[in-house]
Amino acid sequence: MTASPVLFDQRGHLGLITLNRPRQLNALSFEMLQLIDAQVDAWLADPNIRQLALTGAGERALCAGGDIAESRLALEAGNPQLFYDFLALEYRLDVKLNELPKPYVTLLDGITFGGGIGLSAHASHRIVTERSRLGMPEVRIGFLPDVGGSWRLAEMPGEVGMHVALTAGTFGAGDALAGGFADAFVPSARLGELLAALETEAADEVVARFAEPAPEAELLPQRDWIDVVYRHERVADILAELDALSTAGQAAVGEAAASIRQMSPTSLEVTARLLRDARAEPGLRAAVAREYRVGMHLATAPDFAEGVRARVVDKDNNPQWRPARLEDVDPAEISRMFETDATAALFG
Repeated sequence: MTASPVLFDQRGHLGLITLNRPRQLNALSFEMLQLIDAQVDAWLADPNIRQLALTGAGERALCAGGDIAESRLALEAGNPQLFYDFLALEYRLDVKLNELPKPYVTLLDGITFGGGIGLSAHASHRIVTERSRLGMPEVRIGFLPDVGGSWRLAEMPGEVGMHVALTAGTFGAGDALAGGFADAFVPSARLGELLAALETEAADEVVARFAEPAPEAELLPQRDWIDVVYRHERVADILAELDALSTAGQAAVGEAAASIRQMSPTSLEVTARLLRDARAEPGLRAAVAREYRVGMHLATAPDFAEGVRARVVDKDNNPQWRPARLEDVDPAEISRMFETDATAALFG
């Protein structure tokens, strides 16, 4: 018998969700989203369930993001509506989890990328460990930081979030806590004890009792150059400043420039605009509405198919972006992607 891709357990007063695809780093399929959505509704109606928690099977990841292979099949079959439906369900579920009237504790243990951020980083109680590695690396495949990630990145101190977004960078527990993606650090060896305590005790008390001092942040101490470089509106100007600074011998600066040059120019411009708009109009609902509208454009654009081919399928890491240069990205086309408000389409 094939195991369910999501496991649900009632343990005392706790409703526990376990993403159960460890070989795929718990990547999210459409079926998984449907299962979680239905079970959350059932637990919300059950007075015996006082709080919810989310974890991932295995020790490598909470969730590495959406199931790219599933999305690619839908698009290759000429049925982009299936992918749009996936995004809409995912975004609505992320908002539902963010607005739960019951405490919701998420364990961001191991890799937590993309869709994993959506399920976990908007929760009421977010736990990171020494194994945590967070990121929104969608510009690597010609897409955008979605599931509310554009808002979370925009809320990081200074320009750190812009740096992470444009370089497809990752960060650990220290930056997650300092940057607003997490609330407490708990060593991975104690997560089992924490979940057991949640069966009978209130989330606030449990998290406070298990929390320990976090590792030092790695990115925030680099704000002396990050805030200077990423203040520019145009990505081409950001790159130019990175190039100028890298000649002074700062290795991290040169690495950032090299990373950005590997990304889809269209996705880079879209992502920079998303983060600026998220600062002007913060909040999860506003963020996912923007991401949904722009994501529908990018889903059928050449770079998404090419990015998935190069990074996920063939793994040659040599995507042929169209256009290939930032200078050739049409600003008017980027603006058109943002014109329609998708709030009603998502939330009615």
